Amino acid sequence: MTELHIDWTACDARGLCAELLPELVSTDPWGYPLIADETVPARLEEHARRAARLCPRLAISLRDREISPPAPEARPHRTQWTPAGRPAPRG
Repeated sequence: MTELHIDWTACDARGLCAELLPELVSTDPWGYPLIADETVPARLEEHARRAARLCPRLAISLRDREISPPAPEARPHRTQWTPAGRPAPRG
């Protein structure tokens, strides 16, 4: 799955991305892009690639969405401390 990314430090609000990809990108009153959903549907992926390629500042790009693995199970802390401040021997 692909997602749309905007590099806000490079963008200078020309609005070309919104003209080339109006299904996913609109602009605010100053011309900066607004993206409601970063996920690019497969039917629009080629149009999104063209918008990224033609951006004058190369501020728009496509990235493969990373699917993060599930979080590991939380385990209780097993170290026990002795009154002297040293770890208790395991056994």
